[in-house]
Amino acid sequence: MKNKQIEEILKSAVEHQKVVNGYIFSGTGKSQNYKYAKEFAKMILCLEETEGYCKNCKSCLMFDDENHPDYYEINKEKTESIKIDEIREMQTKIIEKPITSKNKIYVINNAENMTKEAQNCLLKTLEEPPEFVSIILVSNNENTILTTIKSRCTKIVFTEENLEELTEEEKNRYEELEKIFGNIEKYQSIDLLNKIDILYKDKENIEENLEFINMILIKKAKQNANYLRCIDYVEETKNKLKANSNFDMSIDNLILKIWE
Repeated sequence: MKNKQIEEILKSAVEHQKVVNGYIFSGTGKSQNYKYAKEFAKMILCLEETEGYCKNCKSCLMFDDENHPDYYEINKEKTESIKIDEIREMQTKIIEKPITSKNKIYVINNAENMTKEAQNCLLKTLEEPPEFVSIILVSNNENTILTTIKSRCTKIVFTEENLEELTEEEKNRYEELEKIFGNIEKYQSIDLLNKIDILYKDKENIEENLEFINMILIKKAKQNANYLRCIDYVEETKNKLKANSNFDMSIDNLILKIWE
């Protein structure tokens, strides 16, 4: 999924007021997750009802001048570690209502560098965040981020991968999944479970197949922002499988949640 396509999904979330409290903008190598985190923050904070952001309102101008009172960056200089004191300082300010916009945004750079104490402290905020706050964790290596944090965030993966770059075997799997999940509204739940043998039989490639499902859901979210929540369900299932949860039960629960 091209990054520009993901940007359209983020625009749709803002337009339909489906912005959630926690995000992980993930990627590897030369991915532009930090750039898009700032773009997304600017969209959310914009005062005009427009696609993306208007560039001319008070909020946009302050954002461009890097003095927006409702936008905060933790670890802006991308230091080696993010300690608990920085998260505690955020917590003392996060409950204060926004000054210029309707929302407040916190971006945590290189979030994988948070100490375990800092992550546990952040978890408390993610469990009961103020409704006007969104926290965006930017990470090129989320393996060190606590599963409990990841389960409370919508994960957006930025890559340059597209279907043309997939092998023939991968394309076939993607196309098979797209036939099902691209038209998921047409199926009854039992029919749907009977059609997804590929997920149960191809356990070796389950992580990649789940990523393909996310790619399909991202495309569907362009028309219906409710599918953004389904992406969360896929990420939750990935974490369950990594924790050795029952495979068939985890997939069953995922399919039923998406269908509902």
